[in-house]
Amino acid sequence: DHQDMEHGDRSARPHPVSQSELTLTGHSRMVTALCALGDGRLTSGSWDETIKIWNTETGQCDLTLTGHSGWVTALCAVGNGRVASGCKNKTIKIWNTETCQCDLTTLIGHSGWVT
Repeated sequence: DHQDMEHGDRSARPHPVSQSELTLTGHSRMVTALCALGDGRLTSGSWDETIKIWNTETGQCDLTLTGHSGWVTALCAVGNGRVASGCKNKTIKIWNTETCQCDLTTLIGHSGWVT
């Protein structure tokens, strides 16, 4: 009804867009994957071939994991402080975010990018 729209029915109005709480900077190339670890940390993967572990309270990068020889295109939390990463070079790595090491040998077998 016209009177409702004119005098206060604000439910149909768009809500204001909120500002971001943090901007995380540190990768040297485009970020292509994100995954929440569930403990207040966030992982990001990039075309710079690295994975970064971020503290979402402070916005600081706590760890940088290196070892891929291609763009990191997929990330997935697998529990116990571990994250799986997929790469343009058709490989998967499982990382221990406490020791900063790849836990297993590189998993191979895909015929295309792991996304």
